[in-house]
Amino acid sequence: MKTDDMISLLAANVAPVDRGALARRYRWALLLGGLGSTLLMSVKFGIRPDIREMLVTPLFWAKIALPVSVAAAALLTAARLSRPGMPVGRGWRLLAAPIALVWIVAAVMLALAPAPERLPMVLGATWRTCPFNITLLSVPSFIAVFWAMKGLAPTRLRQAGAVAGLLASAVATVAYCLHCPEMGVAFWAVWYVAGMAIPALLGALLGPRLLRW
Repeated sequence: MKTDDMISLLAANVAPVDRGALARRYRWALLLGGLGSTLLMSVKFGIRPDIREMLVTPLFWAKIALPVSVAAAALLTAARLSRPGMPVGRGWRLLAAPIALVWIVAAVMLALAPAPERLPMVLGATWRTCPFNITLLSVPSFIAVFWAMKGLAPTRLRQAGAVAGLLASAVATVAYCLHCPEMGVAFWAVWYVAGMAIPALLGALLGPRLLRW
């Protein structure tokens, strides 16, 4: 068979690439995963009773901004890791930026606080359960994000799994903010970040198995 004939045969009946598939899959994953995490939070933990007051409190929105920023950076990075050969580019820096910022702010606040107050600022009242609560709430988003990514074409499976887990946990952390009573930056810098890191680590471990195609 001639080369031209082989090329024509291989190219016959090839369906056009669906350029909207990536956006559509992640849109559904975030919608369903976010709803699932929020519903699980409301059933398991309940929305904090003073949520109306919090909605007009700037510090509450600063708390929300941390996981929202991580989720936005993780979504951008996940989208790139879902495509073979697509460079991550500045994705890693964008992921590190909100975490580094909250660490810097927490460090400054701890440095300015009297020594006896520093440990309570870090531990808050829920440090024993916070990371595990976030991990639990990540389950619906974890399933949805991995479904979205697996239907695309990731090749760097450990990196993709880690970012998928981080995206899921960031979405879950947004939902958890509606329950969590902690309002200290030092607390978020340690325990929110730890809660987001656990699903990211699980994603890195499970990525080669769950994302294989």
